[in-house]
Amino acid sequence: MPVLKTLLVSALATTVISTGHVDIGPRFVDDRWTLQVYDDPTWRDADSTVLQVTDDALLTVPDDPAYAFLPAKPGSDVYVIPQTQNPDVVWLGWNTQDPEVMETIDRGVTMTLTGVQGPGELTVYLQSGDFEQPQVLWPKPIWVDVNTHTHANWVFTEPGVYLVQLKLEADLIDGRTVSDTRELRFAVGSGTSPEDARAATWRPVKAAATPARAGTAEESGGVSTGVLIAAGALLLAAASGLVVARGRGAKRRARA
Repeated sequence: MPVLKTLLVSALATTVISTGHVDIGPRFVDDRWTLQVYDDPTWRDADSTVLQVTDDALLTVPDDPAYAFLPAKPGSDVYVIPQTQNPDVVWLGWNTQDPEVMETIDRGVTMTLTGVQGPGELTVYLQSGDFEQPQVLWPKPIWVDVNTHTHANWVFTEPGVYLVQLKLEADLIDGRTVSDTRELRFAVGSGTSPEDARAATWRPVKAAATPARAGTAEESGGVSTGVLIAAGALLLAAASGLVVARGRGAKRRARA
């Protein structure tokens, strides 16, 4: 079990976070709109922050047809950052509560998942209660109102290094439009080196390429790229049960 929430790796100027409350969100740094990581109470640079998802996040895929949508086979394990906090696992969400952001933006922020690089698949979804239908996030951009604080379920199918690229855009009260794109760095699995996650490099997908379908992976420079964005009531109910029924779930509004 992790003893410290945050570990500073001085040689790489890297912050490794394995437990506790963490948000991503926009800020103005030197008057520039920037996506940062809020390691309560400190905002950190996304490029030098690694989110470590240890083996305490492991859950088993049930031998149930309801979970057939998962690329992982029944009886295999997946890594889950849950919507409801598990004290042994990093608790990842997002917020639009920075004071300068709240005073400057017009209504809210658009958040877009623009890509994932890693050895397995990723799905992210929200659920307001045990019996409510979950909302699978992305590939469509999602709308986040100003002064919002939300946590979600993040499910990784394999251990390894993942880079999750997110874009935050907003219209400002003064008429300007601002945008920033950053990669979140994940070291999934206790055996995955946070230093490797810090050193990983984003490999842009060629313009002609199409997104990977659910349950497939694209290869780019030797790094598997996987994004599982699924839909349908069966899928959603199953994804909900995977996390919530094991006891380890903030409702947000999606904009088409």
